[in-house]
Amino acid sequence: MRALLVTSVGVTCAAALTLPLAAPALSAPPPHSASALPPESPGAGPPSVRAAELPAAESAGSTQSLPLEPLAAPSDRVAGAGAAAGQGLERRTARPFSLVGVVWDDAEAELHGTVQVRTRAAGSASWSDWQDVETHNAEHAADLGSDERSSGAVRGATAPLWVGASDGVEVRVRPEPADPQDRSEAAPLPEGLRLELVDPGPDPAPEPAGETAPEPARAAPVGRTATAATFALNPSPPTTTPVVVPEVLTAEAEAASAVNAELAPLGASVIPALTKAETEEAANVAPGAKPYIGPRPGIITRKGWGADEKLRERQFAYTKTVKAAFVHHSATGNNYTCKQAPSVLRSIYRYHVKSSGWRDFGYNFAVDKCGNIYEGRAGGVTKAVLGAHTLGFNTNTMGIAVLGSYSSTNPPAAAVTAVSKLTAWKLGLFGANPKGKVTLTSGGSNKYKAGARVKMNVISGHRDGFATECPGARLYKKLGTARTSSAKLQGR
Repeated sequence: MRALLVTSVGVTCAAALTLPLAAPALSAPPPHSASALPPESPGAGPPSVRAAELPAAESAGSTQSLPLEPLAAPSDRVAGAGAAAGQGLERRTARPFSLVGVVWDDAEAELHGTVQVRTRAAGSASWSDWQDVETHNAEHAADLGSDERSSGAVRGATAPLWVGASDGVEVRVRPEPADPQDRSEAAPLPEGLRLELVDPGPDPAPEPAGETAPEPARAAPVGRTATAATFALNPSPPTTTPVVVPEVLTAEAEAASAVNAELAPLGASVIPALTKAETEEAANVAPGAKPYIGPRPGIITRKGWGADEKLRERQFAYTKTVKAAFVHHSATGNNYTCKQAPSVLRSIYRYHVKSSGWRDFGYNFAVDKCGNIYEGRAGGVTKAVLGAHTLGFNTNTMGIAVLGSYSSTNPPAAAVTAVSKLTAWKLGLFGANPKGKVTLTSGGSNKYKAGARVKMNVISGHRDGFATECPGARLYKKLGTARTSSAKLQGR
């Protein structure tokens, strides 16, 4: 038992391993008990369903998995092209959810077509317009041949889309023509298409107030477990008398926190920022040496954003070093507030593990639109943790996901600055120059065959290793700025 402080302040894209790893103990998730209620008629109002008739959501979040059904062919399709009708679900009521995605049985199969959803805001009669879900197929995934990839649990999946609190959904998946010159035949859709509706569960502490956020505070009180944004958005001391209450960490939560024990107290919600001098001292830089390492930024831990540590594979997977950083966008859309970022992360985490069959959250770090930095995959923020972010190039690299979609929207300056700060520090720990080049060996992707040696920027975009739009054209254009700023923070 240990004490924590609770206040009433209100507060949101494999080479050798360090150690031999057993194959991840992943298994296909059990069938979800939840099912959609009968379809509603178009334009129907709020569901007239008693709460008791809907399965209760788990306190740590939940997932509803709904098999898709054949759809009638749209009028603009060629008669006789039955497959072109696609699959989907008509409007229906569901248990509350905030993130959606489509998965299928074979991780090696690709979805050649379009996926669109529309949702109903929770407790209302208001339906959204149709929204595109990025199909993205296998571009964010564990490397081919890795334990995580060959676990038997991995599925094909679209990108997840954040839709906010919702209780109604409609989805349609339309295949592309097999031959662009002959639209009478459609490409087959993958087998076992299912719609995943993810509820992130409640925040681990009261939500923060405010919308923009400075960097998290440089010091985190021992044992404090408020959400990340408590520190980011309300750095001033509490104005009420703290109440001491006991808390016991689960074994999984303790293990996820213990790997950062040199940086913050066990169970801390934030790893505090350090000055450059403090960072150099903590890194045990030899006297008189030129360290080339940026000051450590404040990092919101998995505890801070409310990760359910029982979801992930218990063992941590490591590679030898960190030679490069791949920048991604999460493709979850931009309709989230910064105080909702922890909920977005919990939803993506659950989608990666329970729906896609990965061992853990795919990215090593995440950054929100306010510039807050979050610990991603478990294993320690200073360590070379093996991720599942850039198919073919997960070994000896790290993945940073900027929450949002940046193909046609400019990324906030705060997010780009956060990428610079994070890479200046983390790449500096491994002696990498943010403005430099590095040669990586491909594990196999749609751009480089397995074994190919590829020269890349130390800070690259996902599209540099895989033929994809990620991290979005607008964010990709900002990587030059990030490289320059990161190197400057390192003292280069």
